Amino acid sequence: MRKIYLLYFFLLTINLCDSQSVRKPVSASYIGLGAYSINHADVFSITSNQAALARMENAAVGFFGENRFLLAETNMYSAIIALPTKEGNFAFQADYFGYKNYNESQLGMAYARNVGTKLDLGIKFNYYSFRIPGFESPSTVNFEIGVICHFTEKLNGGIHIYNPVGGRLSKTENDKLSSVYSFGLGYEASDNFFVSAEIVKQEDLPVDVNAGVQYNFAKQFFARFGIASQNESPYGGAGLSWKNFRLDVSASYHPQLGFSPGLMLMMNLKPKENESD
Repeated sequence: MRKIYLLYFFLLTINLCDSQSVRKPVSASYIGLGAYSINHADVFSITSNQAALARMENAAVGFFGENRFLLAETNMYSAIIALPTKEGNFAFQADYFGYKNYNESQLGMAYARNVGTKLDLGIKFNYYSFRIPGFESPSTVNFEIGVICHFTEKLNGGIHIYNPVGGRLSKTENDKLSSVYSFGLGYEASDNFFVSAEIVKQEDLPVDVNAGVQYNFAKQFFARFGIASQNESPYGGAGLSWKNFRLDVSASYHPQLGFSPGLMLMMNLKPKENESD
């Protein structure tokens, strides 16, 4: 019990430091791995780069939950729905971290579209807040933008920027969300094998390099694994697809704080013209 309280205090202290940011899953690199791929992109790819939304052809929904460091107080949940239209593609995302005595949440709306055959653009607006009962519950609005360039049929790359202008949570100079800049590349060596790497620079933190691979053993089964250099945290998981559904079981490991298992469920909705198939 003492260990749990100490860990909770550690996480809370980090979150209330001068430079704050909404929490991402420890295995964020896992769920966003397909952003720089045409064949392996999915509804959760927009968590790494909103421009990945532009290539989605069917409406889709996704749910992800992570038991962060195996503590109930640090659970995280995320839900996404993507809706393609003739004027571009839209997505809505809701994120929640914490428990009743301390929690963070973010609601976001994204839009993306193609600019020719080689370039995709995306933008997302977020409403972020955190709550501690009995204290002030600050909130702010921020945005993130992404660009993906399709250099060849197999090589894709892009840039993503989160909160470039710094959303302030209060009137104090330093109480704000962090800015995060990333550059990613993805190479599809074959229809079954995909390699991705991303360089991430968060405000006031060292550069982080996330690298991962995905291998499809069969049409219905694949595996992903990789590592984030900042904390030398490996992550991995496996997915099973049937019809329009996909279920992923994932896990990541922090050298000091331990394991964080996750579960992801996605469903692709058939377009109207295919409903009779």
